[in-house]
Amino acid sequence: MAFSSWRGLIGMINPTMRPGMTEEVIRLLPEGIGIIPLFLNITQGTREEFKTVMAAYEEQIQRLVPQEPDLIHPNGAPPFMMLGLDGEAKLVRRWRRKYGIPIFTAGQNHIAALRALKIKSFVGATYFTGAINQTFSRYFKDAGFRVKGMAGIDVPFDKVQQLSGEQIYQHIKAAFLAQKGADAIYMLGSGWRSLDIVQVLEDDLSVPVIHPVCARVWEFQKRLHVREPRQGYGVLLSELP
Repeated sequence: MAFSSWRGLIGMINPTMRPGMTEEVIRLLPEGIGIIPLFLNITQGTREEFKTVMAAYEEQIQRLVPQEPDLIHPNGAPPFMMLGLDGEAKLVRRWRRKYGIPIFTAGQNHIAALRALKIKSFVGATYFTGAINQTFSRYFKDAGFRVKGMAGIDVPFDKVQQLSGEQIYQHIKAAFLAQKGADAIYMLGSGWRSLDIVQVLEDDLSVPVIHPVCARVWEFQKRLHVREPRQGYGVLLSELP
């Protein structure tokens, strides 16, 4: 293992060529944790496209294995949620047995973060529209959560990163206030650049926010037995449950 990765090495497979998320993860991770980022090239963000990419994910896993990472994280929740909770679990178990390295998906990470915060119900926010949001809701319902809404914002898939934090804040706040009694806010997707509103939403609405980048950094630390809280990005990183 390289000296620069003396606290652990992670292979991370991103679903798109979109910049932003990898940089955010690296900035939030403690010193000494290394990242090897690899990329797929999902461009449309459609159900049909998501159903075709599992072989491409496995090709990238095969590229990472010789580097001997401590963890492999196939990022991108929607493609795996298309498989359903049980289908995703079956695939990940097969990969773990085949390659002998701990592997977990974004959806599994989000479930772990929700459970760590003892969340029972949440309002979700996505940058998808239409029936695909029902698929996301079903995934979490099958995991035992009460999904009080999965509100999509209408934006082209290749323009998500151009949304301002203020626009995302308004979308999420309106969706949350339209429901009553949710324990938390869940944000699906790493495409939007929204770290700056996590703490603001928590302060304004008095509930935890499960943000995909924060959840990822939390679980990386947990699995590598590292504990360095980060302030200003919500309760998950400030308390590291």
